[in-house]
Amino acid sequence: MREWPDRRSTERRTDEEEYVTQRRTGIARLAAGSAVLTLALAACSGGTGSSAAPSAAAPSTAASVAPSTAASAAASTAPSAAASTAAVAATCKGAGDKGTVKMMINQWVGAAANVAVVQCLLTQMGYDVKTDTLAEEVAWQGLENGQVDVILENWGHPDLEKTYITDKKVAQNAGPNGIKGLIHWYLPPWMVAKYPDITDWNNLNKYADLFKTSESGDKGQFLASDPTFVQEDRAIIKNLGLNFKVVDSGSEGASIAAFQQAEAQKTPLIGYFYDPQWLLAEIPLVPVKLPPYTDACYGDYAKDRDKIACDYPEYTLNKVVATKFAETGGAAYTLVKNFQWTNADQNEVAASITHDNLTPEAAAKKWLDAHQAAWQAWMPAS
Repeated sequence: MREWPDRRSTERRTDEEEYVTQRRTGIARLAAGSAVLTLALAACSGGTGSSAAPSAAAPSTAASVAPSTAASAAASTAPSAAASTAAVAATCKGAGDKGTVKMMINQWVGAAANVAVVQCLLTQMGYDVKTDTLAEEVAWQGLENGQVDVILENWGHPDLEKTYITDKKVAQNAGPNGIKGLIHWYLPPWMVAKYPDITDWNNLNKYADLFKTSESGDKGQFLASDPTFVQEDRAIIKNLGLNFKVVDSGSEGASIAAFQQAEAQKTPLIGYFYDPQWLLAEIPLVPVKLPPYTDACYGDYAKDRDKIACDYPEYTLNKVVATKFAETGGAAYTLVKNFQWTNADQNEVAASITHDNLTPEAAAKKWLDAHQAAWQAWMPAS
């Protein structure tokens, strides 16, 4: 399978304060009673407190095909032989005496949702979980130097995989996390209702004047995202002969605000966005139909990136762990390896964090309380 670089940055975001604000504390959930806590701790297996992950083939990306909704849901809820049969509630509380697990948080809220859910379960299993928000390349370095045990959402870094998994063998692929990463150009629904043919890229130049701004001059504005995300929009616009100019929003949060405003105020907007992302449940943004992705279109990515003239590939996201954690992490590693959920699951928790103002822990517990069969299938055998 062909693998492509991710859309995320290998540099640290400068708008970290804005992102932290999105995760600010909301309504706290009441902790479970001591009897339930005792039962939960008894049901959880021990581990060594170091790091963990299995050796596996590199994740497939562009050539992957998204599973059906039914199949995706089944992957999130199907019980496994290792699952505990007891109906144990999630507590997110524990003694923290089984060792430390160090998890990185990617710089977008969906990845924070992954970490919140797994952190809750590891904590009630008795682990002391440390988290840190890191740029992706820095996180991969952390797998080697001991700063990071677990990355729960990797958008495909063939160069880093070669360095740290294949060559240095200090990291391992821990399998898919169940998420299908989709990147597209999007329009607000009101524009599609008013201009039905605008979703065909062949017609974009006809509407370019609608998108003009002070920043785009005599061209239509195309709103990109965080400038450190890997984006192919400049090449696509140039190679398809579109009369648009790329303008960076600066961050995920700024792009979300721009799409919300465009739909609410009926102002023209076209821009880069992705799924999973909770906003798509609030506003059904409509993708533009670009020429479909092919391997030939992307060619030799390192050499031919400026020649891209088609849509983005689909990404199958995976987990990466430090080899030391894979070998010594015990039950903690088993939980990480077993963790898989769907785009809809992640969006649900992310929306609770950013839209409902819950803390990550409260958002995780809300989801865990509503999906016991799903997470109990991830738990190591008692």
